[in-house]
Amino acid sequence: MIEDRQEVRDFLLRACHDLRSPLRAVTVHAELLQRAAEGNGAFQQSLGFVTDGARTVNSLVDALAKYALSLHVEPSPAPVSTAALLRSVLAKSAPEIRDSGAEVTYGELPRVQGDPDRLMQLLENLLSNAIRHSAGAPPRIHVSARAEEGEWIFSVRDEGPGIDSRDLERIFRPFERLGPARGGSGLGLASCREIVRGHGGRIWAESQPAQGTTIYFTLRRTES
Repeated sequence: MIEDRQEVRDFLLRACHDLRSPLRAVTVHAELLQRAAEGNGAFQQSLGFVTDGARTVNSLVDALAKYALSLHVEPSPAPVSTAALLRSVLAKSAPEIRDSGAEVTYGELPRVQGDPDRLMQLLENLLSNAIRHSAGAPPRIHVSARAEEGEWIFSVRDEGPGIDSRDLERIFRPFERLGPARGGSGLGLASCREIVRGHGGRIWAESQPAQGTTIYFTLRRTES
């Protein structure tokens, strides 16, 4: 099983690497042609479709590369502070938080045994997902954790439009989108699922339409 995940990861990373060079060439040359075609509105518009399409594909390639990385979790020799990881994510996501008007709060978060890079990717994906699905209102997001027997149960709660109960499992599948307005690559929550699985945990969602969504995930408890 581990070997299969490694093969898939390596295949996706190679494919992403090989796609980036021709995508850059398409984008650069289309932009050059746009400048050369100044005054020819119809031709410039067509080239604009080319550059927009290339940028969309490039964003998808980036998302595929992140998904590939989520398939491999490095063993951690020491406990990791999830509070410190979240603070790093908030600093990195400051422009997105500012532009959306989001308010992100969090309670006391524990130290866990895990891969810091992948856990940071997990928190970043969950935060971005909550902001993106705010339905136009300033997002209100709260991150917390509670101790259960042998594990920590983390939650990321938003006050967005919520999700129909029939779609709660579907949102973790690769390339699943609940509607065109949702945006994103369709790989963020799929990556979260792989990261949590790689740490021996579980991930799930609870939601009701118009009442927000909470994503839960578990990580094994470790001594401080």
